Amino acid sequence: MNVMIAGGSGFLGNALTKSFLADGHKVFILTRGASVTSGAQAVKWDAKTTSGWGQLVNEMDVIIHLAGRTLASWPWTAATKHDFHDSRVFPGLALGQAILEANHLPGIFVQASGINHYGLRGGIADESTPPANDFLAQLTVQWEAATKSVEELGVRRVVLRSAVVLGKGEGLLSLMALPVKLFVGGPLGGGKFSIPWIHINDWIGAVRYLIANENARGAYNLIAPTPTSSADFYRALASVLHRPYWFPTPAFLLRTLLGEMSVLVVEGRFALPKRLTESGYRFQFEAAHEALSDLFS
Repeated sequence: MNVMIAGGSGFLGNALTKSFLADGHKVFILTRGASVTSGAQAVKWDAKTTSGWGQLVNEMDVIIHLAGRTLASWPWTAATKHDFHDSRVFPGLALGQAILEANHLPGIFVQASGINHYGLRGGIADESTPPANDFLAQLTVQWEAATKSVEELGVRRVVLRSAVVLGKGEGLLSLMALPVKLFVGGPLGGGKFSIPWIHINDWIGAVRYLIANENARGAYNLIAPTPTSSADFYRALASVLHRPYWFPTPAFLLRTLLGEMSVLVVEGRFALPKRLTESGYRFQFEAAHEALSDLFS
């Protein structure tokens, strides 16, 4: 099948592309100039309009929207937060417009989103939990809404509310492991908040599973099924790396150093992949220790 990925040159896009290519599928990466995985076809776009690439939608079976500036962009100035929005919403609107103009519709549209949709506080969330009103939650609301129109055209749409994806030497894991490797590791901000995570193998497996499952539509939480606190996560990380597990880093210090961005490391609500597990998906890595052991083996 033919797969188009917007935002396909990043960590998740590269990993997903390799998975599709390994199975003999053709992958087209919408890019503004970044290099793409060998074997995939780069397609130039401006991430705002359908000019120069929109006609390719007629040949696609699957379209995946992963575009968006990483939230690990410090500091969170007003301009940075504005770019978080524009880099997610404008590409989504362009993809929706291309599908509207197409003569042949894709079989499925996959929309990226984040587990922060449910906010930073409260009980354990699942897909039925309403969105919160904080900045990160409302960012996911607008991100998801940008491509809602494809459903009205009859295209099956799956929304991926993803946790932090852990990959070997990729994503945020190297940064998260640095203090532990330097013998200053411990829970952040007291260790009681959630560390939402999913192993890269399960993230790819879940995405491929939802694409193949014709009954899958709507939002799915892509997060490990075992709720993990900051204390549990860093204790497991210290164990895997054979490092000591020291005193927690005070939350006020992290807020002082990181400003508003500190919510990524000192706050977090527990969530479950209810719809994913109920649909029959089986996780390869359910607990943090086994996932981290695999990634650092």
